[in-house]
Amino acid sequence: MEFIEPNLEVILQHLEKLSADTKPLWGEMSAQRMVEHLSDSLQMAVGKNTFPLEIPEDRIPRMKEFLLSDKPMAKNIEVPFAKKDEVLRNENLDLSIDELAENWIEFEDYYSENEGNENLHPYYGMLNSEQWLRLHAKHFTHHFEQFDLLTI
Repeated sequence: MEFIEPNLEVILQHLEKLSADTKPLWGEMSAQRMVEHLSDSLQMAVGKNTFPLEIPEDRIPRMKEFLLSDKPMAKNIEVPFAKKDEVLRNENLDLSIDELAENWIEFEDYYSENEGNENLHPYYGMLNSEQWLRLHAKHFTHHFEQFDLLTI
């Protein structure tokens, strides 16, 4: 499977198709919750929004192997750090997209200023900037498919 380019301009082009009333093809997230969820993952990548490791350490190599594979993320997966009843932080979708853009820039700045840093993902263990970019490419693709945003 091909994943979207982890690039803010590309991401924002896809998000132009999203509206507050866009319904997911699967799952229960609202459009705005999905965008805020993606922002949460960017915050996790820079060491904010921290969560404990959710898997046994001996499974990390297998999870990283999946991360580098062309296999897509499973639909309808539920993870304890992404609650579906999470309260929305922003007043509307546009503000959530603005927050995502700011978090993307923070992510890029963080790793350009802190080369070699790694931060914990609850299912993949410690990830460096390249691994986080790969995860974001898979993760954004997953949710953009969920909301039918992949055609520009």
